[in-house]
Amino acid sequence: MNLFSRLPKWTRAWLFPLGMCMVYCFAMLAEPAIAHRALDMSVALFRQIGRPIFMALAVMILLNRFLSPVSVSRFMGKSSGLRGMALSTLAGIVSMGPLYAWYPLFKALRERGASVFHVANFMACRSIKPVFLPVLIAYFGMRFTILFLLANLVGAWLVAWGVHVVCAGRALALEKTDPSSR
Repeated sequence: MNLFSRLPKWTRAWLFPLGMCMVYCFAMLAEPAIAHRALDMSVALFRQIGRPIFMALAVMILLNRFLSPVSVSRFMGKSSGLRGMALSTLAGIVSMGPLYAWYPLFKALRERGASVFHVANFMACRSIKPVFLPVLIAYFGMRFTILFLLANLVGAWLVAWGVHVVCAGRALALEKTDPSSR
């Protein structure tokens, strides 16, 4: 059993920041010049990445508040065309959380008639995250960010198309061999 597991969750969240404050306090007592230089470097780093990180946090909060995954399901049917492709792309981009948490939704989408392409596109487009755009731009610049996002987008569509082609061929083969599907 972990020593900290008995503490309330809100208390455990503050252990690391408080521990770092204590380390800086001890360092100030032992070596004030070195500790002051380290603190200055930490403040400079926070100033450099603080704004993009807080912008990313704000976008994540807004997306989680106003986007319902269930509302997306009816627009990704097999005959939705470019609209379905755009929507599955957008849904994959703005979806949050681990991919495995979305598996039940993907299964429900498939059972309700969503195409394999749209589900695969949703999964593949999850590598593009708008919440990280400010950080990506701050570190790598606008040109790199745009090229990186376009390459990810085209790659996601190619992966979805490949999965669709392979799975569509498998579905046709199953229909030909399964007498109950006639």
